[in-house]
Amino acid sequence: MRLELLGADVLDGVGARHAREQAGTGEFSEDDGHGVHGREQVIRVTVDALEVCFTFDGHSARTSPGESCMNRIHRPLLSGLLALLLPAALSIPSTSAASPRVLLVVSSEGRDQGKTRPGFEMDEFAQAWLILKQNGFDIDVASPRGGAVEADKYNPSEAFNAAVLADPQAMGKLAATVPTAQLRASDYQGVLVIGGKGAMFDLPVDTALHATIAGIWQQGGLVAAVCHGPAALAGVRLPDGRAMVDGRAMTGFTEEEEALFGKRWAKEFAFQLEPRMRELGARWQEAPLMMPKVVVDGRLLTGQNPFSTAALADAFVRASGRVPLARQAWRDERSMALVEQHLQQRDGRAARELAQRPSDHHVELIGMLGFYQLKGAKDASAITDALSIMQLASPHMDEPRLQVAMAEAHWRLGRTELARSQVLAVLEKQPGLDEASALLARMQP
Repeated sequence: MRLELLGADVLDGVGARHAREQAGTGEFSEDDGHGVHGREQVIRVTVDALEVCFTFDGHSARTSPGESCMNRIHRPLLSGLLALLLPAALSIPSTSAASPRVLLVVSSEGRDQGKTRPGFEMDEFAQAWLILKQNGFDIDVASPRGGAVEADKYNPSEAFNAAVLADPQAMGKLAATVPTAQLRASDYQGVLVIGGKGAMFDLPVDTALHATIAGIWQQGGLVAAVCHGPAALAGVRLPDGRAMVDGRAMTGFTEEEEALFGKRWAKEFAFQLEPRMRELGARWQEAPLMMPKVVVDGRLLTGQNPFSTAALADAFVRASGRVPLARQAWRDERSMALVEQHLQQRDGRAARELAQRPSDHHVELIGMLGFYQLKGAKDASAITDALSIMQLASPHMDEPRLQVAMAEAHWRLGRTELARSQVLAVLEKQPGLDEASALLARMQP
């Protein structure tokens, strides 16, 4: 395992599709939202009597000749009646309300899986797409330039990514995104902006996107963004000229997270996300480094980092007036929930659960979370939490650098002898490990 993966590969990187919404709300086809939904036409014929039944979205209009008037219709007459009635039936427009239509926005910047230019996060797109689709939304995908877009490096075997890669509709939308200049706010009941460092380059300067977001907001729609996605909101202004985020509670990729994971590209950003949102009057909120957090302020919904995406999509569904359909939590969600349980309860239950079902969780993610939280820890409480997270993962990870990080945590908490013995144990197994030797040198009086 490479401990830098949390900032790269892990951050780079369901359930069955439900065709029916909550009871009584209608049916949804699997097209792209431009067809007619929920239309059923059933023609039932018997030799002795004719009954024509047209069913539109659960409303039935029945025409029957009545037994006293007609007890039998001969086949020639039956064929003539069907010839007249069937075209008329097929021309009747559906009276059902179309599925709610929403917009996912991704950056157009991506090149070479993020190596030469950062793009969007596939993990975030996949989770948002699957949850919104499962809950009956029709989804358009847009980007500043339109056309095909490229994600940063990700793990294609992760359950949510694998599900989207196998979804021809999702992949077709990513291969032919709608240019933001062609969007009409009136077409959408909400928008969710996907993150990735590419979002810091093209979304803040996309005036067409800003106008669309402002229009959706002004007509009472939902506006959501995750990770670096809130960068798109920096240029959104209300009719009175105020920033849309002014006075609103929100979150996004934090300065602490950027300091650890944004070193390559952050120096090229036009602004840093958290300071910019604060300057615009946002009431910024955040969780500890890389922990899930969603902030809902009326119709504005924001998620802090990639691990906040699923909860943000669920919140989006609820804010639309729906109850999210039950689904199985993904491995990353289960892992983060286990960490939160572990930190809150401190009673060993999380450790026992992980020991019983390690494959249900992303153990390396848990270990790296503790590793990086230690890097950002500024007080004893944060160091203690980071150490506790690493200790949760340690029995299931054969990673000497994790042991060195745990030793460093002990040392920073004043447990020098315990730290020294742990480092020496690592060096005994792996004498050439530079991190262990450097920590041992730092611990010398």
